[in-house]
Amino acid sequence: MSKVMNKRVYGLIGISSIMANWNADFTGRPKSTSDGNVFGSDKALKYSIKKYLKDKGEKILYIKTYKIDEKGKADEKDKLQPKELTERYNEIFAPAVLTKKTSSKEVLKNLFSVVDVMNFGATFAVEDQNISITGAVQIGQGFNIYENTTTEVQDILSPFRNSKKDDADASSLGKKIMSNEAHYIYPFSINPNNYFEYINIVEGFDGYTAQAYEFFKEGALVGATALNTNSKSGCENEFALFIEIKEGSEIYFPNLDRYVEFQKAEGKNIIDITKIGELINKFRDDIEDISIYYNPYTTLVKHEFKDAAIMNIFTKEKI
Repeated sequence: MSKVMNKRVYGLIGISSIMANWNADFTGRPKSTSDGNVFGSDKALKYSIKKYLKDKGEKILYIKTYKIDEKGKADEKDKLQPKELTERYNEIFAPAVLTKKTSSKEVLKNLFSVVDVMNFGATFAVEDQNISITGAVQIGQGFNIYENTTTEVQDILSPFRNSKKDDADASSLGKKIMSNEAHYIYPFSINPNNYFEYINIVEGFDGYTAQAYEFFKEGALVGATALNTNSKSGCENEFALFIEIKEGSEIYFPNLDRYVEFQKAEGKNIIDITKIGELINKFRDDIEDISIYYNPYTTLVKHEFKDAAIMNIFTKEKI
């Protein structure tokens, strides 16, 4: 059984997007606020982490998977379609089958056994279950901190004609929409206390685990780089900061992304987290470990942390 982890963690995850679209809205454009600020949702980052871990062979519940229903309704039969949550649950936890008689204790035990629920929590409202788990890991919205980001629209010529259009003799056009360059900074926090109320309810459950944290950390350093889709080609992990608080400490920090500055100099991206150091160093006695990861080939990190470990985000070797 993995060791229980009771310390809190604060940090940042940086994603670069070069001629790519890290997180599109329903129009296909990079997601933005009403005043035009480009950002990536927490769901986009979580997906990259879950997809990476799933591809490694870990059990992931909340991710889209598909089926071809050979016994469905006439308009659904033999069509590719996403699985329902109940179907995904039964698939992962077989031979267990979710019914209206299944106890909530059994469902909770199963849910906490998968790495995505252990980290991000869950909303599970099927088969007379009404379970909502606030995740130990909370991720904020990742705002783009590069001022010169523009949206590029690329027309794509299809090799096939669309017979439903008036100009059926012509091949149909599509569009690929990308950012020329964007740098997203996500804040996150990890609070194992979110799971304390379940310790006396779920048999064999002792709380958030060190193994779950290591899975999250690994995905946070690799997940975006590992994605290999058309729109995500050009997106990669470029920076991460992990600040681990000593167990028993009562200090709490706000979201750290507001203290990050970005500029370019001498052909490199400069991520300036000096202000975070000014805040954190005042509480150094309460902090167990500070780790900074970044891409040294494209990026420099300015900081004033005391005794921080600085690592190459790709090789994990010290810089």
